[in-house]
Order: sequence, then C-alpha cells, then structure tokens
Amino acid sequence: MPRAECANPRLRHSSMRHADRFLQLQRLLAAHEDFWRAAPFHEPRPPWTYAHAALAAEALALDEAVLESLAADPDAAGEWLRRRLPDLGELFALSRPGPLPQRELPAADAAIVDSVPARKRLQVEAFIAAAPPLRAPLIEWCAGKGHLGRRLALVDGVEVRSLERDPMLCAEADRLAARAGARQRSECVDVLTGTASARLRHHEVVALHACGELHRRLVRDAERAGAVGYRIVPCCYHHGVDGVYQPLSAQAELPLRVAELRLAVTELVTAPAAARRRLARDQTWKLGFKAMAAALELPLKPTFRSVPPAWLAGGFEDFCRALAGREGLTLPARLDWGRWLAVGAQRRDEVRRLELVRQTFRRSLEVWLVLDLVLGFEAVGFEVVLGRFCPRHLTPRNLMLVARA
Repeated sequence: MPRAECANPRLRHSSMRHADRFLQLQRLLAAHEDFWRAAPFHEPRPPWTYAHAALAAEALALDEAVLESLAADPDAAGEWLRRRLPDLGELFALSRPGPLPQRELPAADAAIVDSVPARKRLQVEAFIAAAPPLRAPLIEWCAGKGHLGRRLALVDGVEVRSLERDPMLCAEADRLAARAGARQRSECVDVLTGTASARLRHHEVVALHACGELHRRLVRDAERAGAVGYRIVPCCYHHGVDGVYQPLSAQAELPLRVAELRLAVTELVTAPAAARRRLARDQTWKLGFKAMAAALELPLKPTFRSVPPAWLAGGFEDFCRALAGREGLTLPARLDWGRWLAVGAQRRDEVRRLELVRQTFRRSLEVWLVLDLVLGFEAVGFEVVLGRFCPRHLTPRNLMLVARA
C-alpha cells in the first residue's frame, strides 16, 4: 500500500534532503522570476504587472496602514500573495527552515554585558545557544572586536584565535579578552588571502554575519583547509560578486546578478526611524529626478551610483542639479521643482506597493543561496544542519549552517 503524502507541506519539507529542497526552490524561483527579477524602482511597470493586471491593481490600491503591516511581516505578506497566486504555497513552504535546537548558557558576567552592544550581545548568545559545545580550538572568522569568540572561550573553555584585518579592532579585542580573562588572541590578517585558510586545520570555525565572499571563501577552501567543523551565519550575499554570482554547487542553475542578490537582504527591520526617514527622502528625490529626466528626454542611465549623504541635507533642486552634474546632464534654468517632487512622492508610493510583491520572494532567494553553501560543504564530505538560530526581530539574517567533517 503506498505511503500517504503528508498533508502539511511544512512538515513534509522538514526532513527533505538539502539537494532536493535546493532543486525544488530553484525550479519554483525560475518559474516565477518575472515577479522578483525586475525592480519597480528602475522599471516602473515590471512584466508581471501586465500578465497579472488584477494583482497589480490590488497592490497599487493597498491602504497605507495595510501596506506597512504587510511590509513588516513577511509571513503575512506571503499569505496575502499566496491567496492571489495559490501555486506559491509550495515555494514559501520550502523557504522556512525550522529552528535549531537550543542549549542553556551560563549567565554572562558584567565584563561581557558592558562591552557588547545590546542587540549584538543577544545575537551572540543566540548563536552560541544554537549549536553543541565546542571541543576543538576555535577560529573566529572576520572577528571585529572578538565578541563572539570571547563569549565562546568563556562558555566552552576553548582557546580562540580571532582573525580580523583591522589593527584597531584587533587591539580592542585583545584588551576585552584580557579584561574578561578569556583565552583569546587576535591575529591581524585579511581572510581573503591564501594564508588565512592555512590557520583552520584541526580547528572549529565560527563566522557571524561574515559578508559575501568572506563566508563563501570558507566553503571554497573547506576541502583543503582541514577544519573539523564550521558554524556560519551568512550575510550580504552580493558583496564580492562582480557581475553574476558564481555558485558553489554544481547543481546551481539560477543566474543571479548583484541587484538580485541584494534583494535577499533588502529590508529595514532593524533600522532606526531616522534611517527609514532618510531612505524615504532619498527614494522620493531620486524617483522625482528620474521622472524629470525622462520627461526632458535626457540620456539618464537606468541605474546610477549612490549619492553622498550631504546631497540630502539641502533642498530638492540642489540635489537634482548636483546629480545632473555628476551624470553629465544639463538641466534647464527654470523648472517646476514642486511638480517633480510631487511626482517623486507618487512614484515612491507606487514602488513601495509593487515592491511588496517582489520582496515576498526575498526569503526564498536567501534560502537558495544558503543551501548553495550547504551543498558546497556536502560535496566535500561534511554533514550539515541548517536552521534558524534566532527570531527575525533580532536579525533578519538568522539562518545558520552547522557543518561537521
């Protein structure tokens, strides 16, 4: 008698092989690429808005309060979109790795609590709690001030070498280690050089929010580095990518450009209100400038570099003239600046609503990218566990892979 299929897709996928999950995610992302490849900021009406005109109309008509609520809650946004596109249920179910098991940690003493910013300290505590105790000596990769390594040295009683390229951060890490009585020392080294991987033999390696190529280097060198295990929380997948993403798995067939890699980490859940207000003004002014340039038939590139923060300190006209000068464009002496500022605000309202649909695919892309790392480790003989190490409000980049040789 054939085995009945599990009715709950989240349960059905919980025990799925990493390679199977990766390939199914890849297939579904490719099938729905019109929804997430084109950015409404640069392409006012992405292809899906024509093929799914009713969905586009609903998105554009969203009340501001509803929009804010959906933007702050990815699960709710996913459910909103799934009700309109039912075939996305499978994609979203595949994009929800479960939580990692937790262990109890001894309370941190005052030297630890006082030396680490509150949110960082909570991330460090969650990272350590989400994996078994360390037994081998430890390498802390891209260590900064060594907060993670210092706490691990005290919790698990291991010796820690913290690799960091900034001499000032290394000095501060050593000072804090001495103050806490931790067996930790810093080494000033650029981990992207060949010499860094040579330090990993017979060590455990930890990396909390090492960006882009900084975490991919660990996977690329894993076969020859000789480390006994890795605990990695990836971040900023676009860093170090020139053109198109170079995957680590031979099974990867989803070409991703830098702009699409950025999508995986584009959110403001931990940003302060002032940063969100600056972003709103930045977007409004840029969109107003783009609309004005299009109306004047100026040869503006589809995308342009970030602008200096000082340009946002003045008025809209000053901003536009500075940007036009940098882009080699000549603006008329007289323009209705109020009109184009209003157009920018209207375009931002549209972008935020259409972007809600695009952003709903963010986690699926991120899980695919982390599974690419997982398969890279598995290809050279590591056993890997993947899961969430903390809640999203603590950090949206909350996926951890634990690899054992």
